Formats: sequence, C-alpha cells, structure tokens
Amino acid sequence: MPRLANPGTISRPAPSAVLRETRAVAVLRASHASDYAPVIEALQRGGVLSIELTLSTQGVWDELPILRDRFGDALEIGVGTVTDAAEAEAALDLGAAYIVTPVTDPGVITACVSRGVPVYPGGLTPTELHAGWKLGATAVKVFPASTVGAGYVSQLRGPFPDIEVIPSGGVNIDDVPGWIKAGALAVSLGGPLLGDAFKGGDLRELTSRARRVRELIDRTADQMGGNK
Repeated sequence: MPRLANPGTISRPAPSAVLRETRAVAVLRASHASDYAPVIEALQRGGVLSIELTLSTQGVWDELPILRDRFGDALEIGVGTVTDAAEAEAALDLGAAYIVTPVTDPGVITACVSRGVPVYPGGLTPTELHAGWKLGATAVKVFPASTVGAGYVSQLRGPFPDIEVIPSGGVNIDDVPGWIKAGALAVSLGGPLLGDAFKGGDLRELTSRARRVRELIDRTADQMGGNK
C-alpha cells in the first residue's frame, strides 16, 4: 500500500500548455493501436491536440513510441485506462505525456506526481474526487460525466473551490459549452467525437467534428472573457 502524500508538501503537476490552450482530449479506442495514426492526423488537422491512448486497445505499448516519434511536439500523447501503479510506470517510461485512470488509485497518482507528470484520476462522488485532488492530481476526471451533467462541476466548486475537473464519459459535442461554462479545465470526448473513424468512416468528417469542438470551446472561452 503506497504512502499517501502529505497535502502540504505536494508539488502538483501542472496541465500542459497544449491542454490549457485547446481544452479538449480525444479518447481513442480501436481493435489495435496500429490503427491510430491516421485518426490522430485527422484530429490534429481539426485542432484537437491532446490524444489519450487507452490500454483497453491492444498494441498500445508497442505503438506509443512509434506515435511519439511520428508526431513529435505537434501534439501530446497520454495513456488512459491505467488501473495500477505498474501500468503507470510503464507508460511513463515509454514517454506518455500524461496518465488517465478511471479510478482513484493512490499508487497511480503518486507514481505520476513523484515524476512530475500530469495525472487525471477518475471518480464520481465528492469523496472520490477530493481524494484524488488531495493526492496531487493535476485535475480529477468526473466519470461517467453524462450521469451527473455540467451543473455537477458548479456544485463541486462550493466545498472545493480550487478543484480542477475534466468531464469524461458520454460527453457529446453539443454539451461542450455547458461544461466549459461550469468551470471544467477541459473536456474529454470519445465516441461522439471519433464516430465511425475506426470503422472505415470518412476522416474528413472527423476533422470537421474536431474543428467544431475547438470552435465551441474557443467561442465559449471568449464569451467568458478568456477565463477558465
């Protein structure tokens, strides 16, 4: 059982400049990670530059270094569906830009915090989300977000005014402005953004959806005066 970090001594890893600017994460799931590159290119053309490779897809360990070499600093590639510290360490050793987990696991969080890499642990209840935040999470992932809605973020800010939140799970493109207005650091999108991209769908349509996401985020941020 890993030791819990002392909240008073935590050096919380900051979100990347890419995430602060674009405020969107694309969650990729496919039959094999070798299918990822063309889809990532389409997302990049649409301005979605934070890419989460999920460990529920085969081949991620082999493809992550290849994708990092291919795309370089043009975008950031993280690893998601991480459920224990060993997976987190393996992903970090391969150069993952950030780690996402569907659960609040102290071992995963402390592994990332100790190496200064952004980490986004999942939770739904205030207890789970606060626990992840207290351990040094860069932001906590409200999952599954569609079960609570954007107003949940506003409610969380009552007892936890400083907590940073990223909604994930069932977030539709048209929901994006509501989450940003509620104070989300970013939004995480899977199926509603990816659509049929991994089933032979038109990648130009994927680029259009990515552009739509960015337009909604940028317009909402402008309406809010550029505030998070």
